Amino acid sequence: MEMTATVAKKKVPANSNKKHEFKANDHVVYPTHGVGRIVRVEDQEVAGVKLELFVITFDKDKMTLRVPTAKAKAVGMRKLSSPDVVANALNTLKGRARVKRTMWSRRAQEYEAKINSGDLISIAEVVRDLHRASGQPEQSYSERQLYEAALARMAREVAAVERIDEQAAIKRVEGVLLKKAA
Repeated sequence: MEMTATVAKKKVPANSNKKHEFKANDHVVYPTHGVGRIVRVEDQEVAGVKLELFVITFDKDKMTLRVPTAKAKAVGMRKLSSPDVVANALNTLKGRARVKRTMWSRRAQEYEAKINSGDLISIAEVVRDLHRASGQPEQSYSERQLYEAALARMAREVAAVERIDEQAAIKRVEGVLLKKAA
C-alpha cells in the first residue's frame, strides 16, 4: 500500500501548485520571435512525460509556440519592457551610430545576435546603427533586411507597451530617428 502512495506522489509535477510569473492573456517577449501573447497554460503528455506548457501565439507570424513552464525563464522569455525601458530604448536611437570597422559578415552576425537576444536596448542599437537618413549612401540588401527585422521587433514591443498599433509604433521610432538626423 505504501509504495503506491509514493508512486502517485511522483507523478504530480513539483511545480503544479506553484504560481507562474506569466498567465493567460499576458504579452511576453520570446527572444527569437519577439512579442507574443499567452493564450493558455495547458498540460500535455510528451514522450510519456506530463508537461505544463505556455501556449503563445505570434499573430504577426501566424505562429503558435509551446514552451514548458519550467523552461520559460531559461529560454529567456520575459514580460514586456517597462515604460522606462522603452524610453531608454527610444533614447538609444538618438545616439550616434556605432559602426565597427570589421567585415560585414561579422557585424551582421553581431546584429542578428542582438536582435535575437530579446533585449529592447540591444535591438534599438541595431536600429540606430543600421538606419540610413535620406542623404546617406544606399543600404545593401542584407543591411536593409536586418534593419527592417530590428525595426519590426522594436515596434511590436513599443506598440504593446504603449497600447498603440504597430504602424503608429513604427512611425514613433522612425520619428525619433529622423529628429536625430536633423
